[in-house]
Amino acid sequence: MTAPFRFPRFFVTSPSPCPYLPGREERKVFTELNGEHASELNEALSRIGFRRSQGVAYRPSCAGCSACVSVRVVAAGFQTNATQRKLLRRHADLEVTACQPWATSEQFQLLRRYLGERHPGGGMSAMDESDYADMVELSPVQSVLVEYREPSGPDGQRGRLVGTCLTDRQGDGLSMIYSFFETQDETRPGLGNFIIIDHILRARAADLPYVYLGYWVKGSPRMAYKTRYQPLEALGPRGWATFTGDQATAPLPSPTETLR
Repeated sequence: MTAPFRFPRFFVTSPSPCPYLPGREERKVFTELNGEHASELNEALSRIGFRRSQGVAYRPSCAGCSACVSVRVVAAGFQTNATQRKLLRRHADLEVTACQPWATSEQFQLLRRYLGERHPGGGMSAMDESDYADMVELSPVQSVLVEYREPSGPDGQRGRLVGTCLTDRQGDGLSMIYSFFETQDETRPGLGNFIIIDHILRARAADLPYVYLGYWVKGSPRMAYKTRYQPLEALGPRGWATFTGDQATAPLPSPTETLR
């Protein structure tokens, strides 16, 4: 006899400075992901705008602000534009491997360089190697680390690691939890965009309908890139709907589902 499924308990964080919109505060509603039903709960919550971080699922719950909007790419309909095709050709030599979610010092050093260039002083900048291992390895759901390496040498030695993405595989797609990459190598421009395109093509090859990109944040230049991947869907009060780059300049409310 199996134990009955228990509805999760939700909590709300205290207000803290918003990392995307200056002068605003953020709060999150969250619940723990544990037990034998963790994967089912995570997938159900992802469809209503939650994201995973280690053993927690969360989403913004900010008073008076609806700037954060969940977005996902429709993999089957995705068509590369000229710039994206150029990126695919430029990085076609990279060796891409989906690995078990085990943290390495090589990955951590790449993360440190990435944070130092892209997010200095951000919330993750104080992470040590143990914190990074927790981020990668404490996953209650099916996750992989996708590594992007330069070609192996003639002696079989593995090439330089230039990109990594922690990715969850869900029943309806791939969820890109966190990616990081070399940002100062002029021979490897656009690695972040390449990693997203690669995930879209991987989802399509696996007959998975979506790639979840997390939150697009209205008014945040750092999140504007997500509208480059079309067809894109955004989660609004009536569910998921097509979201174009033109719509990004107009008001778009975030989900209004009530958690009980």
